[in-house]
Amino acid sequence: MENGDTLASVLGKAKIPSQQAHAAIKALSAVYNPRRLQIGQQIALTLNPDDSGQTLVGLELSSSFDRYAGITLYPDGDYRSFVTPKDLTKTTVASSGVISSSLFADGMQAGIPAATMANFLRLFSFDIDFERDVQPNDRFEVVFERYRDRDGNVVHTGNLLYAGFTVGGKERGYYRYSDGNGDDAYYNPKGQGIRKALLKTPVDGARRSSGFGMRRHPVLGYTKMHTGVDFAAARGTPIRAAGDGVLTFAGRKGSYGNYIAIRHNGNYATAYAHMHKFARGMRSGKRVKQGQVIGYVGTTGRSTGPHLHYEVMLNGKRLNPSKLRLPSGKSLKGPEFKRFKQQIAVIDALRQAETDDELVAAR
Repeated sequence: MENGDTLASVLGKAKIPSQQAHAAIKALSAVYNPRRLQIGQQIALTLNPDDSGQTLVGLELSSSFDRYAGITLYPDGDYRSFVTPKDLTKTTVASSGVISSSLFADGMQAGIPAATMANFLRLFSFDIDFERDVQPNDRFEVVFERYRDRDGNVVHTGNLLYAGFTVGGKERGYYRYSDGNGDDAYYNPKGQGIRKALLKTPVDGARRSSGFGMRRHPVLGYTKMHTGVDFAAARGTPIRAAGDGVLTFAGRKGSYGNYIAIRHNGNYATAYAHMHKFARGMRSGKRVKQGQVIGYVGTTGRSTGPHLHYEVMLNGKRLNPSKLRLPSGKSLKGPEFKRFKQQIAVIDALRQAETDDELVAAR
């Protein structure tokens, strides 16, 4: 695929008659949306030259990291779609490191993929202020899935199975647990869910640039109440919903610039200001999930640079987001807790193997 190509244009370049091309695309659409094709994506065509030109006998492309999709011409003249799995090997990888510059950079240096580090940051955004709490020599640890093809090439990074973080001498460890019903969440070793009502930090890896309380306003020049927390980040950095809820406002709001307000359960609400733009589909009445991208960092409204102004309200009264103490999610009990302990025993064995390798290397 080249810039500007569509599947129809690719088939046209291969001199496939338009009637065949239309039928083939229609059949493929049952298992794959042709609009998802990317520049550089490879498409394998099987052609049969005949008196009228070329007959398309088959087509195959990569539809996801672990699946191929395509169509085949059957003797009755119809194209029929198919989906086949790729020959991949899933491995579980343990990695750890010590912070010397920044958590994200040091994680990448330890061979941890960017997507895994982003998930790591999101997990600990419930409890840790990354700007103030994290110090050099704090330790991080992850266990994650990795997929390789038959040639040994890494083609996909899977789930983050364990995230460990030792900050100020206090160790935290969170395990991913699947209950078999599609509800995957993270729990501490006691089976207590870590998911809280609201995130402390709704921007991945951002720096807190201004706290809650009285301050000298950077634009107006006089002292006034700052009713939220500011997070400095590059323009376009994703902003995530701090909790499940419904948008009550999404639009331009005076000095706040591009602004979103979300109503959550328990009489809580959150607000997000100075956005560069909103994520697709964000409008009043839209229901969002915790961690879902709702917009992107910008500097609209009364602002001196790209940042997110984040507010938390309880019954209309603004609270300091940094001091929220909100209850955790559910706790695993009985047979479910027993299954959880069986799952994490496998993860802990991998963690121990990683630790043993480090000790051998140190000796």
